[in-house]
Parts: sequence; structure tokens; C-alpha cells
Amino acid sequence: MENAASATPVPRALATHAVHAGREDLALLGVHAPPLDLSTTYPSYDAAAEAERIDAFAETGARLEGPPVYARLDNPTTARFETALATLEGAESAVAFASGMAALTAVLMVRASMGLRHVVAVRPLYGCSDHLLNAGLLGTEVTWADPAGIADALRPDTGLVMVETPANPTLAEVDLRAVRHACGSVPLLVDNTFATPVLQRPVEDGARLVLHSATKYLGGHGDVMGGVVACDEEFARKLRQVRFATGGVLHPMAGYLLLRGLSTLPVRVKAASATAADLARRLATDPRVARVHYPSIGGAMVSFEVYADPHDVIAGVRLITPAVSLGSVDTLIQHPASISHRIVAEGDRRSAGVSDRLLRLSVGLEDVEDLWRDLTEALSGRSARNGTPDVREPYRVVR
Repeated sequence: MENAASATPVPRALATHAVHAGREDLALLGVHAPPLDLSTTYPSYDAAAEAERIDAFAETGARLEGPPVYARLDNPTTARFETALATLEGAESAVAFASGMAALTAVLMVRASMGLRHVVAVRPLYGCSDHLLNAGLLGTEVTWADPAGIADALRPDTGLVMVETPANPTLAEVDLRAVRHACGSVPLLVDNTFATPVLQRPVEDGARLVLHSATKYLGGHGDVMGGVVACDEEFARKLRQVRFATGGVLHPMAGYLLLRGLSTLPVRVKAASATAADLARRLATDPRVARVHYPSIGGAMVSFEVYADPHDVIAGVRLITPAVSLGSVDTLIQHPASISHRIVAEGDRRSAGVSDRLLRLSVGLEDVEDLWRDLTEALSGRSARNGTPDVREPYRVVR
């Protein structure tokens, strides 16, 4: 009988990987749930050997073999989450951080350390990503381009091309294969937070780097913050070195919760996406709604522009929670121009399609009829009580 260790791996579906990736050794350890390691430091009686291991990390950035040394270098629980996420994204490696912005910062620092400070980016992006690039806080310089203009925007010092698809908050999509072709030898970074690997795996389309705000769908319950970059091992080693030097580490409790969140990710995304698609269809025929944005790949995010004062709609929900963030099991609604994209200059917001009438809905796992009842009552505020647009402020769709 063939030895199990030498057997050819059996191809498995994403849903199976979501449950088992990062946990393959648990039965051999004699446990069923992944262990949670909260240690910040670890004992070692061989200082000379530890010195050699630390020197090796400083030189290569490779994950340490053997027991951990210090939590800023690595943590066994967080490593399980990284392994699982890399598996789901079809990448060699993944490196986790304290937040999505910490993860993006690390990517920019890796490229800047090589003298490649120029970034070509496509709007819209998440508001804080936009701000980080546009404000030059890390010494970066950004050129904003349409997808068709990426190749012309490249320079000798371009270190990165960044896109988000579906984009926050308009849900605009880009052709990743075409974008990757336009990048040439420049690495493509795709923010895959909205799609998740359930709906889209950018590595398969040629992206070198896949960014997630793990706070959103990967965690899925609104109770953990984190970020992660899935990539090849060569880039991962550089990211680990930046993480160690800057301290943007993911806490092991967060790593534990994120690993647990991945196990239900396909089920949650598919269920919420079905409800979101239903709500998008209903909103598209509602006379109080000027325009609906819903991506062709599906997903649990819906954006829509209203004739009424969007602040009245926000104030009118009762079941839906008016709050920033997204990807939780409960439904959230927010006004991007006031919150998530407030930090982006008004002209840049509008030119990217983020109008002042746009609302962003993160659909959760509630019953669709209950959600629709709450939405339709909120839309029936004083400015659109009879389904009549508010004529005090003429509305023009931004295209």
C-alpha cells in the first residue's frame, strides 16, 4: 500500500480547503480545534543557535524552522491562518498584519526600499488606501490612471500597479488579465477584499500580490481586525522583514479568529450574495432609487444612488446597522462621501463615481424580506414619501 506521505495530493474544492487548510496536522497533535498560542516570547537554552536563526531571518526573511523565538518574528497560530489564506488564494505564501492598511504599508515599504517609489493606481480604491498613496506619507508618488492607460503611466521607478475589483464603493470591475498584461514586469497588487477567494482568485489572472482587509469577510463577524497579503514566497520574505522591523504584527487571538472565519467563508459569501443579488434587483425597479451598482461576479455588496437625502435613509434604518466596515454576518449601510471616502478630496471622489447620493450596503445573513422591509421603509422618508424624487436638489448620475 502506498505511503500516505508520498501519495499524490488529491485536488480539493475551495469549500474543503476553507475547512481544512492550516489544520492538516491537528489529528497528529491529538487535538481537534487549532491551538491558540498567546506567548510573546519563548524559552531557549542555546543562545548561539538562536543567534544563527535570527541572522538567517535577517538575511533571507524566511520563516524560522523549529520553535518560535519572539512573537514579532512569528506566531504558530497566526502562521496557520497565513497557510490557510495562501491555500484559498492559490498563492505560495501569505503574510498577516495588524490591519489591511498595515499590510498595504508593508508592500509599499518593500518596493520603496528598492528605490521603486512610484505607484500606478486605478480609482476608486478604499478611501484610506487612496489617501496613503495620494498624500505621499511613505514617500511614494502615485499616478492615477484608467485601466486602459496603465501601460502609458509606467516609469522606470514604478514599483507597483494597484487596483481594487470590485472597487470600494462603486463596485466597478476591471479586467485583471488585461491589467496584468499592461503591467509588464511591474508587480500587480489586487485588493480582493470585496470578492474574497470565493468569487475571484487574482493570482490565477497573473497578480503577484493579493491584499485583504481581513477585518471584513475573512473574519466575517465584525469582531476582529487584521490584514493579509497573499503572494509568492520571495515577496513574502521581504514582507516578513518589514513586519518584524515595523511591528505591524497580527495578534494571535486575531489569527485564531480569522482562521475560524475562513472555515465558513464560502457558505457566508454565497448566502449573502444571493440575498444581495435579490436586493439589487428590487432596488433597480424602485422609483426612489436613481441607480444601482452590482458587480457581474456577484458578491454581498450593493451600492445605490438615491433621489432623496441619503442621510435620511441612513437615519431611517432599524434592522440594518448604520456603520462603517463591511463583510459581517449582519447587514451594514453607510454613506461613503461622509465616512469611508471622506478623506479623499471631493473632486477626486466624484470623478471616481463616488457621488454624494451614493449609499453602500454590506448584505449579511438576515432574511431578504426583513431586509427589504427595512430598506423600503427607510427609503420612504420625508423627501421620497410618495416615491417622488426630491426636486429641491436635482440629481445627475455620475458616469
